[in-house]
Amino acid sequence: MSARIFSPAKTAMQSGKAKTGHWVLEFDPAMPRKIDPLMGYTSSGDMKSQIRLTFETKEEAIAYAEKHGLDFRVQEPKEAKRRAISYAENFRYDRKVPWTH
Repeated sequence: MSARIFSPAKTAMQSGKAKTGHWVLEFDPAMPRKIDPLMGYTSSGDMKSQIRLTFETKEEAIAYAEKHGLDFRVQEPKEAKRRAISYAENFRYDRKVPWTH
């Protein structure tokens, strides 16, 4: 059984960084999902796909995976490329392009 260890990014609905500092261990799917022909729901017989373990640090997640003999891969979080700016910077006098409506 293989697993993925990652730190979740903030959702599009979040402005702050709540619920982003922890690490998650998720199991990879062992079998493909099936589509129910009547209702169109997807289902799977793989119960480990429903398990999400959270850890405070990456080292704790790696130690858990090694202790239980899991093959794992670690996905490092990507840093935001955008810098935080304030609304007042729209009205700075030394802007390269003047602000207009």
